[in-house]
Amino acid sequence: MIPVANGDVCTPPSPLEWKFSQVFGERTAGEEVQEVDIISAIEFDKSGEHLATGDRGGRVVLFERTDGKDQTFRKDREKMDYSVPRHPEFRYKTEFQSHEPEFDYLKSLEIEEKINKVRWCQSANGALFLLSTNDKTVKYWKVQEKKVKKVCDMNLASSASSGNGSLSGCNGAVDLKFPPGGISSLRLPVVVGHETNLVPRCRRIYAHAHDYHINSISNNSDGETFISADDLRINLWNLEISNQSFNIVDVKPVNMEDLTEVITSAEFHPTHCNTLAYSSSKGTIRLIDMRQSALCDTHAKLFEEHEAPGSRSFFTEIIASISDIKFGKDGRYILSRDYMTLKLWDLNMESRPVATFQVHEYLRPKLCDLYENDSIFDKFECCLSGDGLRVATGSYSNLFRVFGCAPGSNEATTLEASKNPTRRQTQMPSRPSRSLASLARARRRGGESPTVDANGGAYDFSTKLLHLAWHPTSNALACAAANSLYMYYAEDGTQNDTAQNAQ
Repeated sequence: MIPVANGDVCTPPSPLEWKFSQVFGERTAGEEVQEVDIISAIEFDKSGEHLATGDRGGRVVLFERTDGKDQTFRKDREKMDYSVPRHPEFRYKTEFQSHEPEFDYLKSLEIEEKINKVRWCQSANGALFLLSTNDKTVKYWKVQEKKVKKVCDMNLASSASSGNGSLSGCNGAVDLKFPPGGISSLRLPVVVGHETNLVPRCRRIYAHAHDYHINSISNNSDGETFISADDLRINLWNLEISNQSFNIVDVKPVNMEDLTEVITSAEFHPTHCNTLAYSSSKGTIRLIDMRQSALCDTHAKLFEEHEAPGSRSFFTEIIASISDIKFGKDGRYILSRDYMTLKLWDLNMESRPVATFQVHEYLRPKLCDLYENDSIFDKFECCLSGDGLRVATGSYSNLFRVFGCAPGSNEATTLEASKNPTRRQTQMPSRPSRSLASLARARRRGGESPTVDANGGAYDFSTKLLHLAWHPTSNALACAAANSLYMYYAEDGTQNDTAQNAQ
């Protein structure tokens, strides 16, 4: 039995009914998606009041929560018998260019501007702070409202406008013409606030510390440090120091021919500033304690599920590679996503996960086709609800799945990133679909529809929902489907209690 986030055991809640809430950047029928507009990162802040996305064009877009802020409007709607929305609603706030394409002349290497991860930092004095990274460089951003001030009520300007005087210039010189008899009174110019703009400013640039592509960044609970991880190393940074970092994990062998695994994801513990976890391409998760040594070459705990005898194949290690890990809100559980499954790990039990959720089991007979088309290397993210009762991850055809992980729960919901999320709400196929190679041939012929399974549902492997995030205090999900950001919510009897407990 899996306890919930507060450590108590409870009866399984009823499955949620998910509803469409909002969409940003919705595509019209037949519209071609530009590569630079595809969303590549998504993250809620801890309060749930803000949401950030990054795209392949190096832009970061910020959204802010709007429901419940305008009390006057809310009262008016109550008087008119309109229902007050109890789910999070967001609006566009601002965007800025975080990264630009670069070229490393020493290594003759192009560095893409694509945003790999976005992470919120602690806000202060009404300003928002966040980290963003591409393959090589992490940047620390401050977004703050600035009042644009203008000089007005000038003496000569008003005289000129009334026809009693003029102000003109030629070759940089100013020619002042005063009215006959001069000016009766002198008014001093006044500086007044004209409007308020959101101004993003890059406060720090953390560069030249990674030889390989950065796959993770994570803030520490101390509010002062963060980590950045690539395939072989994890570096520890201080937010205020950009020219120096400490290498705390190094898995690079003396001889690169002896390399057997790489780091795939890393994250700090949500409350213990000395603890972090990182996953590997071998399907293992290591928990390390930075108090043990400066270089954490030994782990405190190793989470690994041993495979059944005789089940090993050519694809075993590939599909075992963990693409993402997330700590639960209380830090007791770790959720991991590999190609086939979601696994929930208890920090007190290293030998096996406390729960395993099948996501792509129907694809197992087609692993050869997936390997030939490189789909087997897709990196799907995962997330947990704030109350710890549910987990979610993405799949193909812009589908995502929500599983209940409370004791006795059998909740397994399949939804589509569209305005009608339950349109494709069917069981994943028990029998595999046609091969991807035949699908590609059909597309080249321009005729047939995507792959069709035994239940009559279509599965399109060219569209995939890789990035999603769960709101920290509500049953709400944000999903990135190509260049579109879809928002969904679900209401049940425990949602209000969850929000109150979170506060």
